[in-house]
Amino acid sequence: MSFQDVLKRGDDFLNDYPRTNPLWNYASHATCLFMIAGSKIILNTLYKPFVHNIEKLDDALAKAQQEKRGLLTVMNHMSVVDDPAFYAALPWRYHFDIDTIRWGFGAHNICFSNTIQSWFFNLGKILGTKRFGVGPFQDSLDAAIRILSPDDTLDLEFTPGVKDIQKPNLLQTVNNVHDQRNTELVKFIKPTPESTNVLMSKNPFIRSKTSWFHVFPEGFVLQLQEPNQNSMRYFKWGVSRLILESTRAPVVVPIFSYGFEKVAPEDAADEGIKRWLPANLGAEIHMTIGDALPDNVIESYRIKWRNLVAKYIDKSNPNDLSQELKTGKKVEELRSSLASYLRENVLAIRSTIPSFNKEDSRFKDPKFWKTFTNTEGMSDPDVKFVGKNWAIKRYQSHLPEYNPEDKPNNV
Repeated sequence: MSFQDVLKRGDDFLNDYPRTNPLWNYASHATCLFMIAGSKIILNTLYKPFVHNIEKLDDALAKAQQEKRGLLTVMNHMSVVDDPAFYAALPWRYHFDIDTIRWGFGAHNICFSNTIQSWFFNLGKILGTKRFGVGPFQDSLDAAIRILSPDDTLDLEFTPGVKDIQKPNLLQTVNNVHDQRNTELVKFIKPTPESTNVLMSKNPFIRSKTSWFHVFPEGFVLQLQEPNQNSMRYFKWGVSRLILESTRAPVVVPIFSYGFEKVAPEDAADEGIKRWLPANLGAEIHMTIGDALPDNVIESYRIKWRNLVAKYIDKSNPNDLSQELKTGKKVEELRSSLASYLRENVLAIRSTIPSFNKEDSRFKDPKFWKTFTNTEGMSDPDVKFVGKNWAIKRYQSHLPEYNPEDKPNNV
């Protein structure tokens, strides 16, 4: 379900940088190409990368572009080099058009700690997310929802015969490309690319095609010692917001990778210059693309979301999420269910790799990880990290946003 204030906050966040200036697009593309080229040289010279089922990603991107939908890829998080190395491993055809350069998230307290880094990562199409209790209702998440919402799906402000409290539901209903069993209200809505786009005062960035957002829903790198290597944390439900709240459902593709943990092992994090040097030269790196998730399943979650919106919308402020739609039990259960479904599909790819042990059933449970992190591993001493569990806040006391007086870690 798509709320006007959420999309406007996303606009405001993106408007912090001059993304509507054509020169920004040139500079952004140049920045991305610079990183991609450098990463390709390192990746292909020092390692052996393999991308499996690339045709599935080709098909998903083509489908998203043909149906004017966003593309959302979800992947496990093995190392600090996952994003540039994964993207650099893709064929050059993915890099020639700025619209097919992926958007992504980066930890605000690491990637955006000074002005130079902030400009660099913004030019690289990375949005800063704040950790440790800030949660999924922050402006960068709203911006991601805006990015995944095509510009021609937003014209609803002055629609005749539609009450304000009906608009959030209607905004998604009319943009559902797979189910046109819409209400009578839909006949009033005729969004077109030439519309005045009155919901947005001005598009916050230049694009001519679909947008691709790539996320690591675990939120933190996870490297575990044997026999639990290449397992995953639970998926945080910020990713669920991207699917539920965009004006049109994105095409969703799961991806599983391994080998990046050899390039940047976490046990080198405290070893000075070794932290920044490639390790285990010659190692194989594998990225496996899964099938795009069924549209009918994604839409079933969005229908449940629309029903909850209809039930819990704040009639005094229908343009924004009510408190119940943020933290209500049924809403949280829906987001958790969708995040779990995404994780299951990434895990299904891992399960096809014979060299890995079956994943520990505890790892899919958010409560396990919260207890494990808050006790700094004392709750389950048999689960051992390579390096540190960076979800423990005191390990990041060297970063600008650390405040020792904050409440205990909230994962």
